[in-house]
Amino acid sequence: MTKLYLGPVLSFRGGAEKGEWKVTALIAVSDKEAFPVIRLNGKAVPAPLILLRHGGKAYLRYDLSCKQTANERRVEYRIDGIEETWHFTVPAKGQAPRMAYVSCNGFSDPSGIRKLIKGANAVWEDLLCNHDKTVRPSDYRIDKEQLWHETRTHDKGLQRFHLLLMGGDQIYFDPIWEDIKPLKEWVNLPRSRQLAYKVNAALDKKIEDYYIAYYSDRWLQNSRAPWGTARKTLDSANGMARIPTVMMWDDHDIFDGWGSYSPEMQRCHLFQRLFYHARRAFWIFQMQQAADQLPELKLRSDIPMRIDDPIFEPAAWSQILKSDKLALPLLDNQPGFSFAFNIGPVGLLVADLRTERSYRQIMGPDTWRALQSWLGGISDGTGHLLFISSVPVMHPKLSLAETLMDNLGFEHVLDSSADDLKDHWTNDDHEGERKRLLETLFRTAKTKQLRITVLSGDVHVAAWGVVHRVDTECKDGCDQIQQLTSSAVVHPSLVSVMERIFCHMLNSIAKKKQTLDVNLSAEMMLFPGANRYVMPNRNWLALELDADARNSKLWASWRCETQTVFSNHLLAIEGFKQ
Repeated sequence: MTKLYLGPVLSFRGGAEKGEWKVTALIAVSDKEAFPVIRLNGKAVPAPLILLRHGGKAYLRYDLSCKQTANERRVEYRIDGIEETWHFTVPAKGQAPRMAYVSCNGFSDPSGIRKLIKGANAVWEDLLCNHDKTVRPSDYRIDKEQLWHETRTHDKGLQRFHLLLMGGDQIYFDPIWEDIKPLKEWVNLPRSRQLAYKVNAALDKKIEDYYIAYYSDRWLQNSRAPWGTARKTLDSANGMARIPTVMMWDDHDIFDGWGSYSPEMQRCHLFQRLFYHARRAFWIFQMQQAADQLPELKLRSDIPMRIDDPIFEPAAWSQILKSDKLALPLLDNQPGFSFAFNIGPVGLLVADLRTERSYRQIMGPDTWRALQSWLGGISDGTGHLLFISSVPVMHPKLSLAETLMDNLGFEHVLDSSADDLKDHWTNDDHEGERKRLLETLFRTAKTKQLRITVLSGDVHVAAWGVVHRVDTECKDGCDQIQQLTSSAVVHPSLVSVMERIFCHMLNSIAKKKQTLDVNLSAEMMLFPGANRYVMPNRNWLALELDADARNSKLWASWRCETQTVFSNHLLAIEGFKQ
């Protein structure tokens, strides 16, 4: 029997513009035994790529790619030595993919599980029962919204979603401050000693081991109901094994607040070593790239040291990854991990908002150039661009709280209040970049004649926002950008007394429009089917075009957890009117 220490985790690698559906599967096994064979529709796939050997385990990437045909189809894969069969659904050539979006897949505080209405995996269970009819418990009852999709997918032997978009915080590394004793001691040091602290070789090894082992702890099918048993836990591991993922990191994938601390704290030796190992682990586990392919980040030598923002040398990703036919399509000549896809009439632009983040910067100049270059060359067949921003671009602006935090100078790794405010695009220190982003997206919508929607998470509520251009009479789709926020899939929403008071404050602030400049305004919209602007419920989001034409309408449907059932909140976004 084969013993899995992690996975399988499916990853979408692109290729749809050429009629290919490139998918890889990540697993971890013992490196003392022969690597298992994976079979796709009964046929053995090529030998795996070794991403990493560590601690007696081998982390392997298998190629499960297949051709797109005239009709969508479900394919099967198995791992020799494991009594389990998995499937994923491949869209037809040129078909718009059906997608699910989630974020915040964990707990910033382990005690948070006590705040949940249902179990930790209740939202994942709902998503999976919507996605794959075969995993539903015998007593499962579908509602009217689900019934709409039965004849189009499940009754044809298909699954509902082709892609699982994961917008940040796929894993929460916050317990590292408690689990590694020297770090727990560091937290209680005076700030001057924290900044001067040096990480020795022994501690560096503990940090490396922690980041790698934690993925296995969190991304393996629950040991109480492992693969091959009749009743498996419907959790994130199950979801990632059945839907090819598209992932981008946020702060908790490093540790809470990364990038939003003071320049002195960001540059301290301990923070830099934590980031080094978190970045390497993200590259291996979430991007499914070999450890030896990852270049080191180097500060640009032509930038004066007095600048606090990290300006790194750009990476020639096309050269670094040219030998890997399954490499993610990273935007060339940027230091971070931003990447993009064209899939039928849909474009996906996945922005890295953490590699270069600082108190006053979200993305560095080379990333902006790479992003704008890709947008300038976006496929003519693209009718709807989804821009994935881990942190909301439109959100109620907490000006008073920002002022209080700035005046207090509060900075502590075990309290997320200050860094959460600094994280927001709406923070005063990021408003300039927010305008640059919006101007870039509006220009793209107009010149390329397409609709743009922002997908976001992070804030532990569901919400809907819109940015308007007020200097144009254009009514074909280039005068507004909508944002759909879905958060969280596991993390508790705003449930405590103080959190509910905060939620009430958010709803009050959300009533007021934000004037960004003379040409731009933003507003939060009443959440579909509700009398509030933010929904303090755990949730996930479904995204489906009503046809495969480039001007099709996008249907967005939130599924929000309640005490008894899941409520449905449907929104239609018009296609670009030609």
